[in-house]
Amino acid sequence: MPRSHAALWRDPALAHVESRRACHSRACYKAHSHPTFSIGAVDAGHSHFSGAAEGQERLTPGTLVLVPARRVHACNPEPGQAWSYQMLHVDADWLAQLRLESGLGLTGPAEPARICREPQLYRQFCELNSLLFSSASSSEKDAALIAFLGDLDFFAHPPLAAAPALVATALSGLVARIEGQDPAQLSLEVLAAEAGLGRYQLIRAFRAATGFTPHAYLLNARVNRGRQLLGEGQPLAEVAYQLGFADQSHFQRVFKAYVGMTPGQYRNQLSL
Repeated sequence: MPRSHAALWRDPALAHVESRRACHSRACYKAHSHPTFSIGAVDAGHSHFSGAAEGQERLTPGTLVLVPARRVHACNPEPGQAWSYQMLHVDADWLAQLRLESGLGLTGPAEPARICREPQLYRQFCELNSLLFSSASSSEKDAALIAFLGDLDFFAHPPLAAAPALVATALSGLVARIEGQDPAQLSLEVLAAEAGLGRYQLIRAFRAATGFTPHAYLLNARVNRGRQLLGEGQPLAEVAYQLGFADQSHFQRVFKAYVGMTPGQYRNQLSL
């Protein structure tokens, strides 16, 4: 029988968010509420959720539940069964400010929870949570959180307005600023203020112009630079340091995501 285990992620630099993973859990909860906006994801097994407008719902793997702050709810596995899930909590005041920047209305405590069975959103949520639990920088994690929550809000409130347009001079200035930054120090807030946009608006505008979010653009540029340095024969640890990654394992994870192989495998291929 698989062993039950759970993990909690917190970062003092990102006090507005925390995340939890639970695997093969049989724990049950009384009806309760959180002061945060919460997103739950069912990874395995089945559970019963109360708190949505439709009453009690049976949740299957791949389902997301979006729970407004202070909404009474409960989610428990089927009797005698175990389930695996993820739970993300976002500070309500921080999220309200983000929504105001994006021109969206605010949700109230009386609103019911929403259940989402879109496979794409579930995958995106899993990618976000994996990033939060990784060794990526706090700024990269925060930018990914903002992008996910913004996309989630626009998905829930169609029609999707066109992304703000960046003129060529503004785009080139942002690109130069991004490429010159230490990845750990790249501030989405500063970039947005310089562009005269909200943080999520900047992400949408930059993504519409380049195909990347600002942080993804920087990582892609760093990976391309890493390929060049590895081709020059520089050691992996030195390359990771020069590119501003927190450690060699973070560099390897990002490099493989973009190139399809680890930096060591890439270097070995060059010598064949």
